[in-house]
Amino acid sequence: MSGSATAAPRPLAVALALAAVYLVWGSTYLAIAIGLEGFPPFAMGAIRMLAAGALFYAVLRWRGMAAPTSRQWRNLWVMGALMVLFANGLVNLAQTEVSSGLAAIAVASMPLFVAVFSTLKGRRLGRLEWSGIALGLLGVGLLNAGSELAGSLLGMLCLVVAPLAWAWGSVWSRDQDLPSPFMNAAGQMLCGGVLMALASLLLGERFTGPPSLDAVLAVVYLGVFGSIIGYSAYVWLLGNVRPALATSYAYVNPAIAVLLGTLVLQERFDADTWIAMAVILASVALVTRPPRRAE
Repeated sequence: MSGSATAAPRPLAVALALAAVYLVWGSTYLAIAIGLEGFPPFAMGAIRMLAAGALFYAVLRWRGMAAPTSRQWRNLWVMGALMVLFANGLVNLAQTEVSSGLAAIAVASMPLFVAVFSTLKGRRLGRLEWSGIALGLLGVGLLNAGSELAGSLLGMLCLVVAPLAWAWGSVWSRDQDLPSPFMNAAGQMLCGGVLMALASLLLGERFTGPPSLDAVLAVVYLGVFGSIIGYSAYVWLLGNVRPALATSYAYVNPAIAVLLGTLVLQERFDADTWIAMAVILASVALVTRPPRRAE
């Protein structure tokens, strides 16, 4: 893929990047659930992000890609806080109390917040988009009131703040001085990984024993596929396609996460959860629909 956002991206590159965020990120909720069986939430995130970020950064520098400037590093620290510490870290924390499928359903509300935050950047929303936002907020309310989230204040708070942080980071980043997409991803993982490690220390996280092989393999999968492949694809999409298309993975991931959680972890969902998911995904479809005229 080309790292430049000035030329129109190739359709194949867009398709491959979307496949990465659709399929790979849909499976990461299951991997997080398995990894949490042997790792504390923020420690797991720190290990994943620091290892993936350091490896990716070293490869990019070895291939001759310029290092971020000091101003770009400052912006990368902000992005690392929003999109790694608060978004990814809080999803990890939430999944210590709620199922992987339910976490994915809650995070599916993220494009609604992207649409709202985009208005702060001067974008005007149509009636269908505002209708989608209202419908989505109704779905989020149903999810928080009628599912297992109702019994977990921590899970509820984490799964509200996480998509808000991810959405604001996605919108804010488009006007900032950041390095090329792949170096951007590596830098965000490094900065976010450091912040995750600090959070783990401040919270006093401890390992209760040696992690199982399954937990270790899950963290390796999260680092290679979820971080290096999926995260890089998403950052590239943000710089090359409409934000609505870049964030459209949010209504594919829940279906994959629920399917995997049901098949592998035997997760079960009540009728209220299924209704809330249908409402949220319908609202996201309205908000992320293609524009009537090509941009």
